[in-house]
Amino acid sequence: MTLAATACLLAVLTAVACALPGTFVVLQSQAMLIDGIGHAILPGIAVGYLITCDIKSPLLLITTAAGALAVALGTRWLQRSALVTADAALGLIFPALFAAGVILISTRMSHVHIDVHAVLVGDVNLAAFSNPHYCYVMAGVLAANAIFLAFTLPRLSATSFDAPFCTVRGVRSRALQTTFMAVVACTATAAFHAAGAMLVIALMVFPTMTARLFTRRVPALVLAACGIAALSAVAGFWLAYWLDAATSAAMTVTNAALFCAALAAYRMRHRAYLG
Repeated sequence: MTLAATACLLAVLTAVACALPGTFVVLQSQAMLIDGIGHAILPGIAVGYLITCDIKSPLLLITTAAGALAVALGTRWLQRSALVTADAALGLIFPALFAAGVILISTRMSHVHIDVHAVLVGDVNLAAFSNPHYCYVMAGVLAANAIFLAFTLPRLSATSFDAPFCTVRGVRSRALQTTFMAVVACTATAAFHAAGAMLVIALMVFPTMTARLFTRRVPALVLAACGIAALSAVAGFWLAYWLDAATSAAMTVTNAALFCAALAAYRMRHRAYLG
């Protein structure tokens, strides 16, 4: 398989793997939580390096996922406590962790080169070139996400819309949400190598927002989001190839263009229905 085909496949696998949990992130109005998780990746890298003294150690994935999960669970705990508003909870957690990561890197890792652009924006082509087998990693993440949703779709859908009622009905909504946050954290951690920490949010949010303009049924929404994610990944990859631009950025722009086109079509159809 050529490098271009491998990179395109990696882009598709990353986009679809993010779209699966992204559907329920959007349904729970937690889209900006992905931004906080992206910021938590930096201190996770720093802590992993301090433990292993090896910037390429697999342990960095574990510490990075742990940092992402800390942001997710900490934010949800503050939101449930009612001590602060939902948006303020995220604003309290992720700047503190991100600042801690900056301090650790500047004081303990000054001799280690970290490409901030690669961490924040990502590079699918570089990921495919440096580690062609990373496609298998993202395929595993995609399969794990699909299996998780296959077993939890009805309960996760119900708790996404009305968690207190589900708790009254005997559903262990808190345990389910904690597991779901772990899935989101692990997906974001795996995807940031290719998509970048800051652009994972686009891959999780845009496909679902576009799909919601056409369907309200959750199973159809999940399938439509995956289809839109795959389409935008392929189109964005070849757009980047043609323009010689960053692949992740091109995928995001393609997602935005699809959303705008879908929104325009939705408004035209709505006006025609009212007229």
